[in-house]
Amino acid sequence: MKEVRAILSDVADSIVAKSELGIDFEPAETGKTFAENAEQKAVGIREYMLKHDMLEDDDIIMSDDSGLCVNYMLGMPGIYSSRYLGEDTSYDIKNARIIKELQYAEGDERAAHFTCNICAAFADGRIYHTEGIFEGLIAKEPKGENGFGYDPILYLPEYGKTSAELPPEEKNKISHRAKALHQMHDLLLPMVSADGHVVPQDKEVALSEPPFREDRRPQ
Repeated sequence: MKEVRAILSDVADSIVAKSELGIDFEPAETGKTFAENAEQKAVGIREYMLKHDMLEDDDIIMSDDSGLCVNYMLGMPGIYSSRYLGEDTSYDIKNARIIKELQYAEGDERAAHFTCNICAAFADGRIYHTEGIFEGLIAKEPKGENGFGYDPILYLPEYGKTSAELPPEEKNKISHRAKALHQMHDLLLPMVSADGHVVPQDKEVALSEPPFREDRRPQ
């Protein structure tokens, strides 16, 4: 939330987590892509808010879906990253399994990337996506105490460190989520007026770049 607020503060009067609104509803994630899952979550919360008379005309509901894609494992764990080997399985175990799966892989065979897709669902029905990727190699052993999840095993050759060894302020400038958030900032900027109101769809300013489409998703 700190990262979201820091990047999107000038396109929103307030940015709150759904838990801060007292919403404990969790939409199902049954999509086959990061984009589908992000949209299911954002639209699911928008429908929940509409049903419970919580939705305002200027509300924009955002959700993301993120995961680690390992080339040697044909893109796994991918959208199943949080559920890989079971939802209650620790990331120490998940990370150890991935390293074992790549025990015979060398060099570029160890290529992997984090993906983050962000969906913005407007109260009036508009839906937009942005997506960022964060590339590296699967390390031969986990290192670092920063970050969470798979951060200790994504090695970044240009930094000589894993994602978990980067200082948070440095990682937050180059991560998959930061990239997707900066894209979302630029996409939303012409759609929000100076006083914080959402510009109606028929008066929307033309974007210099088209919004994310599923067929443009990085591979």
